[in-house]
Amino acid sequence: MLHLAVRLALAVVLIGAAAAKLRRPAESRDALRGLASHLDWRAVVAAEILLAAGVAAGFDAAALAAAAFLLAGALLLARALRAGREGAPCGCFGARSRIGRPAVARAALLAVAFAALPLVPRTDPSAEAWLAGGLAVTLAGVAALGVAVLALAREVGMLRLAVGPQGALEIAEEGPPLGSDSGLAPHLDPRVGDDNLALAVFTSDGCGMCRRLAPGIQAFARHPHVSLLELDEVRDAVHWRRMNVPGSPYAVALDGSGVVLAKGTFNSLAQLESVLAAAERRLREAARA
Repeated sequence: MLHLAVRLALAVVLIGAAAAKLRRPAESRDALRGLASHLDWRAVVAAEILLAAGVAAGFDAAALAAAAFLLAGALLLARALRAGREGAPCGCFGARSRIGRPAVARAALLAVAFAALPLVPRTDPSAEAWLAGGLAVTLAGVAALGVAVLALAREVGMLRLAVGPQGALEIAEEGPPLGSDSGLAPHLDPRVGDDNLALAVFTSDGCGMCRRLAPGIQAFARHPHVSLLELDEVRDAVHWRRMNVPGSPYAVALDGSGVVLAKGTFNSLAQLESVLAAAERRLREAARA
């Protein structure tokens, strides 16, 4: 009974991850490709469904394969975290999942759970064992609840101390006008087309924020649907003056022909991603119109 309950619960986790990806396929696909360009979201969903079926059926090999699958996911998340992509979509449990330490810990704990599944006894435990197990689970739940309350209190306190804007600061009078020709088309990667975007990031040597965000900015260069163009204040002063850049760090999102779709001053990777999100939204609106 215990083995059956545990394996069904773990199988439900895999099915839930697959269902979350299928609910918003386009966004889940882009998130997984951002995590690792070689990932095919359809293959990931198929693997989750097949592994869930094997685990639910009681195959130890399926449980060990699921553990390896989740361990690989934890390693990919850790690599993205080291690259400065914290807060970016990861697609683990749908489009809303984000890269971060909690995601790495979740994947690692699930990998351990699946690896330990073959060790769970398949015979019914005694009444004393049930009682001891229930007590242990209760104490663990109380401890986890206490940690969660403390973490929540800390987050609420930090939010009260400093509530920053979630999106990049887009001011009409600063930077190039929306819909105008940026003049950067000759400098863009040839792969930029109808389905891709270019991201021009303006930085300077004396900008401390630019140095802190540099690893995360470089991660955009590996995104399969984004072409990154970095413009230095001294080396590319002509472009800075022509595009009326107010300071660094500043970002401008462009389509394949160099037309300005979105812009803004940013001080975090989440705000830099909001520039791309605004550009994608305006492209979709223009296509519908």
